[in-house]
Amino acid sequence: MSLSSHLQELKNKHSTLSDAVERAQRAPGTDALHIADMKKQKLRIKEEIQRLSSQAMG
Repeated sequence: MSLSSHLQELKNKHSTLSDAVERAQRAPGTDALHIADMKKQKLRIKEEIQRLSSQAMG
């Protein structure tokens, strides 16, 4: 897998998680720990995207 396709896959995962977090926050009775876990996953993906993007440029 090329770096650009890997970055695109990570961006897609980040977007999907973002949508899931928004839906979970609007849904009544959603477990706060589950939402927090999704947010942590989203942050890890964002950090990986930034790390790979800086590698690609440098």
